[in-house]
Amino acid sequence: MAYKITDKCIACGSCISECPNGAIHDGDPYVVIKPERCTECVGAHEKPECWVTCPIGAPAPDPDHKESREELLAKWKKLHPGKTPAYV
Repeated sequence: MAYKITDKCIACGSCISECPNGAIHDGDPYVVIKPERCTECVGAHEKPECWVTCPIGAPAPDPDHKESREELLAKWKKLHPGKTPAYV
């Protein structure tokens, strides 16, 4: 499932540059994750980088966008054609 930013976000922006899929952008009042680009970092990292880098733990799984690990990996491959996933 994709991640979302909860209302705990302090809009520090630390997660934006860490997203390997370009899924996170500035929003109002806090940053936003585009679920169509979020792979929970499957294919790129061992854990979701937004969650790892957030100083207050604002990112959380989004129950409205449930996907299997296989679906997340397929999405990553579509976003990064020709590249080999680092983490599966």
